Amino acid sequence: MSDNILPPLIERPSLLSWIYKNLFNTWYNALLSLLSGALIFWIVRAVVIWLLEVAQWRVIVTNLRLIMLGQFPISEVWRVWLGLALLALIAGNSLGIWGRKARGAGRVTIGLLALLLGLATITSGQSQLWLLGMAGLLGFGWWVGRSAGKGLERVVITGWVIWPPIFILLLRGLGAGNEVLPLVGTNLWGGLLLTLLLTIVGIVFSFPLGVLLALGRRSSLPIVRWFSVAYIELIRGVPLITLLFMAQLMLPLFLPTGVNIDRVLRAMVAITLFSAAYLAENVRGGLQAIPKGQYEAAYAMGLNNIQSMGLIIMPQALRLVIPILVGQFIALFKDTALVSIVGLMDLVGIGKTVLAQPEFLGLQREVYAFISMLYWVISYAMAYVSQRLEVSLGVGER
Repeated sequence: MSDNILPPLIERPSLLSWIYKNLFNTWYNALLSLLSGALIFWIVRAVVIWLLEVAQWRVIVTNLRLIMLGQFPISEVWRVWLGLALLALIAGNSLGIWGRKARGAGRVTIGLLALLLGLATITSGQSQLWLLGMAGLLGFGWWVGRSAGKGLERVVITGWVIWPPIFILLLRGLGAGNEVLPLVGTNLWGGLLLTLLLTIVGIVFSFPLGVLLALGRRSSLPIVRWFSVAYIELIRGVPLITLLFMAQLMLPLFLPTGVNIDRVLRAMVAITLFSAAYLAENVRGGLQAIPKGQYEAAYAMGLNNIQSMGLIIMPQALRLVIPILVGQFIALFKDTALVSIVGLMDLVGIGKTVLAQPEFLGLQREVYAFISMLYWVISYAMAYVSQRLEVSLGVGER
């Protein structure tokens, strides 16, 4: 009988009744609403006028490739497009396989297709062809993932794991004497490309290191626990910019003569070590939130320590801290702007280069507004994917 009970009806107020109830229910709320509305209207009007009439966007159009790729050789830009095409295929597979469980996956797929097709309409030449090809690969990957289902899961997970090193190999090349993939020095990498590479490498490598440190801090072995605690507290007590300066300026002093570590690699290592310390504390918080009964249940099933941690405890702990981890990854993405202080040409560094051009002096607002928009779009996309993932996994629900 209880299965036939209908849920209670939910009364949805009309727009006018909602406005009256929430904004104009008292005289002081009405006054505050009118003043706030006038202020918002004035700000939006000023911003729109500046965007459409005052701002000189020619600085962005002229330097768009520089902002996106830095000084990457024009003849080798196809490598970047090829790596992004592979990413579109893997992303399409993922949306097709796991989109059935994740709410909003269909909207994400349609949004990505619309973005790629929209960019294709405002570009020309090879860029337009690559964007159309990426849209086709995204749709094809979605169809394949939707059709194959779980049978393709391991292949797609493997694709996500091997994509970063493949992409870096494509960018760097196989050597100076190679005709197919000649060497492209990291001193030519820059702009959004370098920012995303630093972010991806920092996330991919700091995650397993942070998990190991979190487990080490809870270890019963004193040496392992002391080392983990010392590392976490030492790194968390030092600003990221200090680690970047040490990696760029002090590390070469301790290396043997003739040994030189790439500057971008040094920045990647510093960012990874910094992020791992904070990630370890976040994961440790998730582990502490797991009830003791979960450990006892795992042991009752005959699982050893490694099996119980890998199959029972750690998945639940990571599920609990998804919002915190994504927040840290977004902060890491924005913290990469600090590498411009040590001479690397990320988005902020390229922005300074653009502003140094004689014909674009004094256009700081246009350049930094565009760079801020790029940061916001990518950060919002990460937050949106995290929110959809939380809903699909039921984070915060019993």
